[in-house]
Amino acid sequence: MYIKEAEFELQREPFAQPFAFKGASFREKWNLVVRLRSEDGPWVYGMGGLAVLWSDARVFANHGEVGGNALMMTLLERGLGLVRGRSFTSPQAMFYDIMPQVYAYGRAVTRQSDLRPTFALNALVALDNAAWMLWAQEEGIDGFDELIPSRYRPLFPERHSCVEAVPAVGYSLPDKEVENLVNEGAYVLKVKVGHPGDDAEMLARDIARMDHIHQLVGDRSASRSPTGRVLYYLDANGRYPSADHLRSLIDALEQSGARERVLLFEEPFDETGAEGVGMLGGIGVPLAADESVHCVEDVYRRAEVGYEAMAVKAAGKTLSLAFDLVEAAVDSGLDCFVADNACVPLLVDWNRNIAARLPKLSGVRGGLMETNGAENYGSAWQRMLDAHPCAGASWLQPRGGAFFLDERFFAGGGGVFSGARPYAGLFSLSS
Repeated sequence: MYIKEAEFELQREPFAQPFAFKGASFREKWNLVVRLRSEDGPWVYGMGGLAVLWSDARVFANHGEVGGNALMMTLLERGLGLVRGRSFTSPQAMFYDIMPQVYAYGRAVTRQSDLRPTFALNALVALDNAAWMLWAQEEGIDGFDELIPSRYRPLFPERHSCVEAVPAVGYSLPDKEVENLVNEGAYVLKVKVGHPGDDAEMLARDIARMDHIHQLVGDRSASRSPTGRVLYYLDANGRYPSADHLRSLIDALEQSGARERVLLFEEPFDETGAEGVGMLGGIGVPLAADESVHCVEDVYRRAEVGYEAMAVKAAGKTLSLAFDLVEAAVDSGLDCFVADNACVPLLVDWNRNIAARLPKLSGVRGGLMETNGAENYGSAWQRMLDAHPCAGASWLQPRGGAFFLDERFFAGGGGVFSGARPYAGLFSLSS
């Protein structure tokens, strides 16, 4: 795989309201579009959305939303410089070749010696996706099943006819919108906990928020739910300082009757805290890892202390790394599911392809995928769906709380092989 030319463009997509988690919020998504070309072939395209607050909240705090995005964008530019004029045996070989150098560059430009590797991973998503498309072009691949290297195909044995759609409930999502999500069929709600404030204030606000949501929708029937009721998938994004602090929240959920509804509790501790929490089998809810996992060794460490699941983020940490993380998770006995980063529809396709093929998650009927675009982008979400190369396809929007996948989806991989329309047009504006 020879990369003769590599360049990128930026597109900024505002949110309908600030997206709040990790004790902060941001207002828009910076989407980077990379295009690559070999010696004689046409351009291929890849997309990635930047998530500074998610990947390293300290960079966000130190540089703000625009400054953090701008810094992450320089890491992508560094990556492009490292691949121009070079040959690689595969997209994964390219990724593992440049990742250490991009990460070192990120530590330098952020002046943060312990920069979380997720910051560099997130920066490389667009380049990684474009590399997989270049690989597909050169190998004559036009379906996602064939794109998966043979070593990893046994890890993705399913072709789920439906994938449960999990919307995100931020700190301030209005009650009416929460009720509408359930009315429309969603039965797993991803609730953001870890509210702003010191440890005591955070805990009090998290308990109050969960009590309120449980009172709001806890009695609703949910036809697709295995329990017949709404389930909760909580995400603290590393905000809890200790296992004892987390147990205080779980005790409160027990008293309100919400604990038995908790399907997953994602990333309660930050990655340094997670190393020292000891065995967590007695917490009372299944724990899942997300941004604390940067490499296969992290997967094994989380499994050793009692985590039971892992969020797969092909659109947040690169597809190249996702394959190896899933392999380690399966080897460790961890369940896998797919989570979002306020992805635009074309990036959701990468996530949906993974979710459609992973083994069934414990506690749900099929695949499971968080997708929060509709909540974050408001009316602009429909505009983006209308511009999708597969606009009108039945699997683009959830019905009754799930994405229903047909042979057309599996045959073509959704919009993954579409050439990133309409974002490819960004390059004509600069040429």
